[in-house]
Amino acid sequence: MIDPERFFPRFFAAALLVLAATLLANAGHAAELAKNAFGSQRLPAATSPESVGFYSKGCFGGGVAIAVDGPTWQSMRLSRGRRWGHPTMIKLIEKLSRDGVQDGWPGLLVGDISQPRGGPMLTGHASHQIGLDADIWMTPMPKRRLSTAEREDLSATLMIKKGGLVVDESVWTPAHLGILRRAASYSEVERILVHPGIKKKLCDTATGDRKWLRKVRPFWGHDYHFHIRIGCQAGSPGCKKQEAAGGGEGCDSALAWWFTEEPWRPSKTPPKPPARDRITLNDMPKACLAILKAPAPESEAAVTIGGGGMAQTAIPTTLAEKLAKGADSVSDTPETSIPVPETRPDN
Repeated sequence: MIDPERFFPRFFAAALLVLAATLLANAGHAAELAKNAFGSQRLPAATSPESVGFYSKGCFGGGVAIAVDGPTWQSMRLSRGRRWGHPTMIKLIEKLSRDGVQDGWPGLLVGDISQPRGGPMLTGHASHQIGLDADIWMTPMPKRRLSTAEREDLSATLMIKKGGLVVDESVWTPAHLGILRRAASYSEVERILVHPGIKKKLCDTATGDRKWLRKVRPFWGHDYHFHIRIGCQAGSPGCKKQEAAGGGEGCDSALAWWFTEEPWRPSKTPPKPPARDRITLNDMPKACLAILKAPAPESEAAVTIGGGGMAQTAIPTTLAEKLAKGADSVSDTPETSIPVPETRPDN
């Protein structure tokens, strides 16, 4: 027979040990840096499309990938695994590539969109976390197909004079204005981020209906590429909207501020570590944990859209390779290198 006086204390002690181990394991998982958890994902969550959280702190499910090659675009930096986005974003990029050709832009070189399930990235961007941001190079697509190596190593065209704040007239063309105007014309697009010098060039040269200029916002970096941001989409109740861009063309004192000393003045205080190096899974929206654990589709091909029959290059991606690549010239401005004044015009 079981001796109750000896069995039950031992039973409860064992149960408490199991419970404590479980709690510690869960706590350890919650304390994991979100960038490591999301940066290791290779496929999206097989759910309905949904963006959760804010552009710089969130995730998304139901993502799809833009094809490596399309009739009017080529994807760059393939090893990063950042060709993923909300279906609306991917379709918009493809539409822009087609419309751009009609406007005289040869085709898009597509930079970073997002990771398969979004979230903080291992390197580079602070935003691009909910599948609603995309970087488009200011370099027109060449007539030939780039090799995998070229897509890794080719530098985008610097549009700003070295050491200055104005556009380099030797590389700027009317077609650059045209592709930016076309992107801003889409109702889905809420913002386009560019270098202040590019915004000034648009203000100085755009003719006709200039209402689209309101969406083009000056920001640090963005001198090799422009950053498209669309709004929260239907079916995403947990998506946090950004305040609407200010009224007017944005060619007034708000732009003039960028050509003063203040935006570029060195900070007097040590910079904080980038948010991606501090945010844990416990800090993320709760729905992001479910998206992280959700099953994946059967393959990348099953959730890749577009391409028009173009050949798709194999993507050699490992976590070590991605870390080794690091951020390059077309990444968003690193948080630690450019001081941000306490006050600036709203973006």
